[in-house]
Amino acid sequence: MREMREEGDVLVFAEQEDGEIHMVSYELIGKGRELADRLGVQLSAVLLGCGIEDGAYELIYRGADSVYLYDHPSLREFDVIRYSRNILSLVRETKPKIFLIGATRIGRTLAPRIAAALRTGLTADCVDLDLDDGNLIQIRPAFSGNIMAQIRTRTRPQMATVRYRVMRMPRRDTSREGRIIRRQVEVIGETGIEVLEKIRADEVNLADAEVIVSGGRGLRRPEDFKLLEELAEVLGGVVGSSRPLVDDGWISKDHQVGFSGNTVKPRVYIACGISGAPQHLFGMRDSDVIIAINKDPSAPIFNVSDYGVVGDLYEVVPILIRKLREELKGRE
Repeated sequence: MREMREEGDVLVFAEQEDGEIHMVSYELIGKGRELADRLGVQLSAVLLGCGIEDGAYELIYRGADSVYLYDHPSLREFDVIRYSRNILSLVRETKPKIFLIGATRIGRTLAPRIAAALRTGLTADCVDLDLDDGNLIQIRPAFSGNIMAQIRTRTRPQMATVRYRVMRMPRRDTSREGRIIRRQVEVIGETGIEVLEKIRADEVNLADAEVIVSGGRGLRRPEDFKLLEELAEVLGGVVGSSRPLVDDGWISKDHQVGFSGNTVKPRVYIACGISGAPQHLFGMRDSDVIIAINKDPSAPIFNVSDYGVVGDLYEVVPILIRKLREELKGRE
């Protein structure tokens, strides 16, 4: 296997859709900035789309030293072949040491194709990144989240996809200056991929939710999620779940919080009947306020909670719903 030269900068793929930069890109810029500073190299980003120059400046404001801008009508919609072909030419020319991509729908489609073409390794769904003697240490859950594997890639670039909401987002600094490098777009004709229509998915967006009400083994039957849905509706939130209930088919996987599900950072996280297994705690530990409702006073969830209610969720949640509705009605 032919390896690329062991030198170069840190490169981040800046994902955008309809001209809006995905927040995971800013999180990667924040982590990439840290890695680049420790390595003593530059931090670059690559941005593809149409009419997206403002987004390039935003990436500089967040910490990028330079942004490679591919702006062309053919790149308006994400097409994995068109995107990967242009990115590959850039990577082969600039030879980055590290290349980071968000573990999103787009990132998970794009990263394997690029890694295969470069004949380099790719670590998926990382939750942390570190350096050891100049080498990227890629940290991700393994064996159903029971251990945190530390992975080092011999080939270059060292590629990783990183989960959304696990890295700290850098502050926006409009005084920062950087270079916007406009690249010649390789225009590709028919790729066999055509966007016929965009339809919003019915799946819940836990990653961006401000309030999450999650259920665990304390629920007695699948229908009881309706009780949590009622509480979530009153609070303007969404419903989450621990892994066992997803595995049992009680609720779809897009509601799962934890190592093998979603990492969330809501303003309020309410855990109903969740004991607090490490796999689950990892996915919600950075919530601003954690409220636990559990019959077992020794449940580990109370160790990370800001507020705890020792009691039966079937008694506590209806009272909470009623009190909240009375409070909201009084404000009308």
